[in-house]
Amino acid sequence: MSVFVARQAILNRRQNVVAYELLFRDSDKNYFPEISDGQATARLIMENQLNLGTRHITSGKKALINIGPESLKLDLCAFLPCKDVVIELLETIEPTDDNYELCRDLFHSNYKLALDDFVYTPQWERFLKLVNLIKFDIRQTPLPEIAQVVKKLKKHKRIKILAEKIETPEEFELAYKMGFDYFQGYYFAKPTMLKQNDIDYNYALVIAIYAEVMKPNPDISVISGLFELDAALAYKLLRLINSGVFPIKSQISSLKQALVYLGQERLKKFVSLIVTAHTAKSKPAELMQICVVRARFCELIAAQISKQQKGEAFLTGLFSLLDAILDQPMSLLVNKLPFPDDIKAALQGEKNTLHYILETVKAYESGSWWALEQAVLLINIDSKLLPNIYKQAVNWADSYKNTT
Repeated sequence: MSVFVARQAILNRRQNVVAYELLFRDSDKNYFPEISDGQATARLIMENQLNLGTRHITSGKKALINIGPESLKLDLCAFLPCKDVVIELLETIEPTDDNYELCRDLFHSNYKLALDDFVYTPQWERFLKLVNLIKFDIRQTPLPEIAQVVKKLKKHKRIKILAEKIETPEEFELAYKMGFDYFQGYYFAKPTMLKQNDIDYNYALVIAIYAEVMKPNPDISVISGLFELDAALAYKLLRLINSGVFPIKSQISSLKQALVYLGQERLKKFVSLIVTAHTAKSKPAELMQICVVRARFCELIAAQISKQQKGEAFLTGLFSLLDAILDQPMSLLVNKLPFPDDIKAALQGEKNTLHYILETVKAYESGSWWALEQAVLLINIDSKLLPNIYKQAVNWADSYKNTT
């Protein structure tokens, strides 16, 4: 598949290119699509950093990468090598105590930080000791209006300042005289589109990995087995290991070794990165939580009637909303699942035990009591047991969610 990114040059006072700002694009149209900042940053990382790498895109120069409130909270910076990037904190990030602590953690992890579209208020004062670069949007804050703020910032020897959206020689000359260190805008260069090839992966497997990874005691053998089923996912995992984010002390000779090296917490973040990148804005994370509750509910019902199908019932419930998540027909999706025929049949509505268990769960979820009484007859279970079983499923899913 083709993936896209735009880069815009950043120049120093000699008008030499010293860095590029990377801008997410989802097509060959050179504008930002209507998606959340978290999804945009996650996709930029997945499609670029974990593909050929940002250094390939920037010809070895520093890459400025936008991080908004959602991306900061999700710790997406953890997938970017500190030596190659500058974290550009968007103006939508507020100077709160929580955000200060997150920025301080990045600072102590050797990341270079920049404040984007900066408008000075006293609340930002404590952040100044953490940042290396401050960007001014001169369309939003014209150069004559920020002269005093620029003078104040120039007293911080470590902080460099950048004038953004320069469009005329007169604006460049004035910014130069005011002492700006760096410059960016259409006067020098418009964002240049770059197109790369990337490998698509099986999102159904991502959900299966997500379900296993988020358990209190995930089974690395199961997880590595799932990664082995998709070359693209395996490639992304190994690219992460070799991306410069983590120091490698020995060669990685297997996917299981890579997962052990990554560790449980970083693996959780990696899988969450994939989910964030490819779950549309209109498909909230709550949908994934519903899948988890439904999976456990199906599993517990199966334990009451046929313990041999507990695992199959869990997977049936887990994948029962896959068509809603991906906006694709279930009939197309099940062919990509490495599952037995009875699971595939149940997901497509064919009548078997797993289908009847799923129908029982759906009827209970929706409060369709007549349909519920019809469904429980087909699996020979007393409907009076279901409230307690459902409560167990919700409690399990909540504890599972709290491990993230």
